[in-house]
Amino acid sequence: MSKKILVTSALPYANGSIHLGHVLEVIQTDIWVRFQKLVGNECYYFSADDTHGTPIMIAANKAGKTPESMIDEVQKEHFRDLTGFHVAYDHYYTTNSEENKKYSESIYLTLKKNGHIVSRNIEQSYCEHDKMFLPDRFIKGTCPKCGAKDQYGDSCEVCGTSYSPTDLKDSYCSLCGNTPVLKESKHLFFRLQNFQDSLKTWMEESNRLQDGAKKKLQEWFHSGLQEWDISRDGPYFGFAIPEEENKYFYVWLDAPVGYMAASANFFKDEKKFDEFWKDGNPEIIHFIGKDILYFHGLFWPAMLMGAGYKTPTQLNVHGFLTVNGEKMSKSRGTFINASTFLKYLDPEHFRFYMACRLGSGMEDVDISFEDYVSRVNSDLIGNLVNLVSRVSTSIMDKLERKLGILSDEGKLLVNELLEKESEIKDAYQSRNYSKVMREITGLGDKVNKYVNDYAPWVLIKTEPEKAREVVTTSLNCAKILFTYLAPVTPNITNAVAELFQEKELSFLNLNQTIENKTLAPYSMLSKRVEEKNITSMIQETKENYEKSNPDKKTTEVSGAQKQNSEKPSSDKPKEVNDSGFISIEELSKVELRVGLIEEAGSVEGADKLLFVKVNLGEKGIKNVFAGIKASYDAKDLVGKKVVVVANLKPRQMKFGLSEAMLLASGKDKTLSLFVPDRDANPGDLLK
Repeated sequence: MSKKILVTSALPYANGSIHLGHVLEVIQTDIWVRFQKLVGNECYYFSADDTHGTPIMIAANKAGKTPESMIDEVQKEHFRDLTGFHVAYDHYYTTNSEENKKYSESIYLTLKKNGHIVSRNIEQSYCEHDKMFLPDRFIKGTCPKCGAKDQYGDSCEVCGTSYSPTDLKDSYCSLCGNTPVLKESKHLFFRLQNFQDSLKTWMEESNRLQDGAKKKLQEWFHSGLQEWDISRDGPYFGFAIPEEENKYFYVWLDAPVGYMAASANFFKDEKKFDEFWKDGNPEIIHFIGKDILYFHGLFWPAMLMGAGYKTPTQLNVHGFLTVNGEKMSKSRGTFINASTFLKYLDPEHFRFYMACRLGSGMEDVDISFEDYVSRVNSDLIGNLVNLVSRVSTSIMDKLERKLGILSDEGKLLVNELLEKESEIKDAYQSRNYSKVMREITGLGDKVNKYVNDYAPWVLIKTEPEKAREVVTTSLNCAKILFTYLAPVTPNITNAVAELFQEKELSFLNLNQTIENKTLAPYSMLSKRVEEKNITSMIQETKENYEKSNPDKKTTEVSGAQKQNSEKPSSDKPKEVNDSGFISIEELSKVELRVGLIEEAGSVEGADKLLFVKVNLGEKGIKNVFAGIKASYDAKDLVGKKVVVVANLKPRQMKFGLSEAMLLASGKDKTLSLFVPDRDANPGDLLK
């Protein structure tokens, strides 16, 4: 029986461009939504621009625009960049809408009527020059704990301490530089503590939250939930609070209401809206980053409880995006805007790579551009795309582009792929995309081995009908593999469907074979990643940063050129510089070779280790104990090519001697082995 599901991702703030951190979340969401639709569920994906607050007002003023005109421009830019990554929203709206105003006011007035809103006077920092109360991020000063200068009014970026703006030393207005004064003002508060027991019960319900997210939220209950300040004084760009004078809703009150507003604007049917948000069985699923967990896991469900609406069925929380193991950096060129990425690289490749890196937990997701090139070119292009192209071009032309019927052997191979359907569906449902990708590429290896064993490009010369049989089996397998891959690479999958002259590849027609059918002419599905494009993208990002920050020129080497290292501060070679980085000279001593895994198995008494025998060509076979059990099954590793540190000093472990190291990135279930080019041979030296 199909389900009805309403899905949202977090609302990008209308005061900046979309970057790859935003893209991570929308791709994670879009893959899940596409999967739901491909299995026959009625699923809607809504999002919007988050448009209110003092920063928007000030940015518009500096640009000589009205806030309304600025947010309209930014929304168009955001929508262009997000959909450039093939994200298929059912509706992308704005929080500055009549629907959002209506529901924000209605929720507030209901909460007030039911005794969940209180008011009291508080002291706030006020700028006499700018005639406004200053939000925390518009006050700077010296950290009261570590003494770091020019820190924001809510927390220190040097020591990490959180504090009140009034605790800052030598505070000043970041707009004009004048010293703020303390001024009393009436503020409105939402009594979050009224919902403490209800929220605890809500959190504990099955599949509501990941364990890590639940644990983080439980920390707030240790000292008891506190009242939440939901008002801001004018001037402020936002919705005026009804029955109050010069008071506006704090942006975080009306921002999540934007999910409801987008729904109402799309459905244009109050009965349909109520089915999702009030009294029906449909699910409400939010995808968010861990930095906004508190708002979505405490304040938002409490607001909905108090106003008589349904609470979210599930919160899916992800970690931050890092590049080469570090926080994204503008000076290093790794804080990459979506528009810059789209200028140089294929967004479908990024979707594939993110799927390879994303698990169901809250761990940070790392991009290694070296791994990016290797994985896309090997697993996506060399394995899956190449499977189609190698048997549907000149060979098919010689067969009048007509498929035959599946042989008994072909049916066995097809059924082997179909047996993975349930496992792959479960992994998609639980957002364990990295497992899906491992399963698909593993199956791709098996089909490619079948093709290589029969070599239809040779058979076509002497046994054309046998060649037709091999091609028919191969392409039926490809149909299954690209159906499995459809939520991740929709454009490539659609191109495969066009080749087969099928309307769509979905899980609903997964078992249908393609036999005695004429194929359309072959069109290129996708190209390999070129490293020069990554270098150019990073260089442009660095140059844009340097243009806007001329006093912060950088000589750092980009991540695409050299990973986790910097140019030594001295011309004199040394093993480790003052920053703890190794030099190029030291790095060059590392011997990376292609290894072919010939045996793999569990290690008795070790929860995380697998034992593998790796063929390094002329270097012989090495024994390796690798901590990859959380991500890989031993049986799936046999026959896989990997990147090996071949000249590592052997290490005697209690389980035996480990003679090399498998190169990998990630952690636990998201860990991924580095893979060489598919045409590389065991023992090849990688440079």
